[in-house]
Amino acid sequence: HHHEGPRRVKRAWVIPPISVSENHKRIPHLLVQIKSDKQQPGGVIYSIKGPGVDEEPLGIFSIDKFSGKVFLNAMLDREENDRFRLKAFALDLGGVTLEDPTDLEIIVVDQNDNRPLFRHDVFTGHVVEGAEPGTCVLTVDATDADDPDTDNAAVRYSILEQGSAAMFSINITTGEICTAQPGLDRETVGVYNLTVQAADMSGDGLTTTATAVIYLEDINDNPPEFTKEEFSMEVEEEAVGVDVGKVFVHDKDLAGSPNWLAKFTILEGDPEGAFMIRTDPYTNDGVLSVAKPLDHEVRDRFELTLSVQNERPLEPVAAASPRALATVRVQVRDVNEAPVFRENPRRRPPPAPSAFGFPGSQPKRGAPRVDGMTPPCPHSYALLYDPADWLQLDPRSGTVRTKRELLHPSAFLQGGRYIALVLARDDAEPPLSATGTLSIEILEVNDHAPVLQPTAAVVCGRPGRGGNVLLGATDSDRPPHGAPFHFQLSPQHPQLARNWSITRFNGEATPASTCSSPHPDAGYPNHQPPPATPSDPLPRSQPSQHPVSHSAPSLMLTLPLPAVLVVLRAAWARGRQRALRKGLLQSSRDDMRDNILNYDEQGGGEEDQDAYDINQLRHPELFLSRVKPPVRRDTPLSSATPLPPRKLPNSPSDIKDFINEGLEVADGDPSVPPYDTALIYDYEGSGSVASALSSIISSLTDEDQDYDYLSEWGPRFRRLADLYG
Repeated sequence: HHHEGPRRVKRAWVIPPISVSENHKRIPHLLVQIKSDKQQPGGVIYSIKGPGVDEEPLGIFSIDKFSGKVFLNAMLDREENDRFRLKAFALDLGGVTLEDPTDLEIIVVDQNDNRPLFRHDVFTGHVVEGAEPGTCVLTVDATDADDPDTDNAAVRYSILEQGSAAMFSINITTGEICTAQPGLDRETVGVYNLTVQAADMSGDGLTTTATAVIYLEDINDNPPEFTKEEFSMEVEEEAVGVDVGKVFVHDKDLAGSPNWLAKFTILEGDPEGAFMIRTDPYTNDGVLSVAKPLDHEVRDRFELTLSVQNERPLEPVAAASPRALATVRVQVRDVNEAPVFRENPRRRPPPAPSAFGFPGSQPKRGAPRVDGMTPPCPHSYALLYDPADWLQLDPRSGTVRTKRELLHPSAFLQGGRYIALVLARDDAEPPLSATGTLSIEILEVNDHAPVLQPTAAVVCGRPGRGGNVLLGATDSDRPPHGAPFHFQLSPQHPQLARNWSITRFNGEATPASTCSSPHPDAGYPNHQPPPATPSDPLPRSQPSQHPVSHSAPSLMLTLPLPAVLVVLRAAWARGRQRALRKGLLQSSRDDMRDNILNYDEQGGGEEDQDAYDINQLRHPELFLSRVKPPVRRDTPLSSATPLPPRKLPNSPSDIKDFINEGLEVADGDPSVPPYDTALIYDYEGSGSVASALSSIISSLTDEDQDYDYLSEWGPRFRRLADLYG
């Protein structure tokens, strides 16, 4: 068999890659010629297709269809297209394919036609002042559009300019900038501007530049310092809250930062705390102001020692400042002040002898003299208010005198004091004044004797019993020289004690009672009744010629007083028992209440023998129209004036207090009957089946009561039945 070896590929139709430099300017430029040996020359038609021919970008490449020459028709840019892949075709004149299509690759060779480009025109970094060498601050970087596999894109970095001292360095391949030397001081150089360069071809090709700005961050390495050691200021006295002046400081640290902000302290010279100091946040100066009123007359100058420091502590590397202390001398200027009364209002006892001094105002000062001393500023006094025209005031000395005696009581007294107003005014221009209150206490003396009231009275009695009269007293003096009073029978007439007795009612009145029926020599007409004496350490008494008329009844009882009591008691008991047996209480015309007598004591006369008049019940309208309401004898009050109606409680929770107040008012009201008095409500006719309930009216003893019925009330009353049954 004939062995057919492998088919040989024609070299003419296999086209190797073709390289062409970018930016080639001689156009058209022959790139390659392709051939096919299928036909004789002139019998083949050649063509190419692909990007740069019939695809975008169009018209870059072309071919001679008869010779097969491929031409470059435009400049190439590797950064846009680094290679082109085309297809080549060979046809006979009839259009029949002679060869299979073959690849035609055109490679664009790079040229160093692009400079490196920094990512930013300005790079910014920060580093604290005093940073150690080797402290990295920032990194700059640049790119190159050329072929990265060639030196055309090999970029190298450098610092072209950074000032006189080379404080920073840069890594040539990475572009990292770091500190190179110690001694970075923000107060010396706060900002560094570096010019950095990037170059391709490993530093020998095209170059470009950028700026690197490095800011030094502040630390508190500089203490604040006073601009001078002594400051002088002036301020007016009595001014509070005003600024006296400023103390100036300087701090090299960053203005407005806590490392710069100053804090002031008053160390010495102001133990009373009259001054305060604050920091001006804009200027950082200390502002000294007055915290308490200053008085030139007390202290006219201050010498203060101030210290200053930062809000934030100093760094250990900072050195202490010798100017952290300063002295401030403050002069207190004198001003004309209004007069000031040392005691306002001033309370004085009664003047003796009719004159006393009024301390007007503390010394005032006028304008400073040449020698620095200030003379006293004169002032004058005047009465602004003297309602009774009772006082006389010396306009220069302030001495107050009385013109005449001020009688007491007087409408011009307020709580026993006489009030006047005094004006003090200085002679400055313009004048200043002050008003003071003078309160003069009028002491009460016992210069009035009490006067008995009423001046005349009529005492009526019945056989075997006396009468009484209620005596009162008044005194023009004020306590303690007035009420309460002490009443007694005149010691110059001892015979009065046989027929009269005195019983204390309250501090202002007392009943005088006859002890028995009048005697012809009892001396009733034109006798001297009991004098009243105020109960003070030096009492004054006033015996009064007190005429008392006594209407003697036709029947005169001569029995001894105990015998009269026994007879009356027996007669009353027998009459009441007969009335109970015969049932005469309903029709009896006599009301047994008319026969009840009150006996308080025996021996020397009995007091309070008043019987309860039945006419008060039978004709109350007549009795009330001419007789004053009964006065209680057990009340401590001294006036029978009815009290105003009380205000009703606002809520149920106040009802307890309302009731208790009502009880206290009733207990102390002298216009209501005593506790143990039969209360008179109204008269409902004579006679009653029921007995009286009052323990005073009822005279039955325990022996007269029958308690046997208690045993019929059940076990709950068994104990009472055992005691009384």
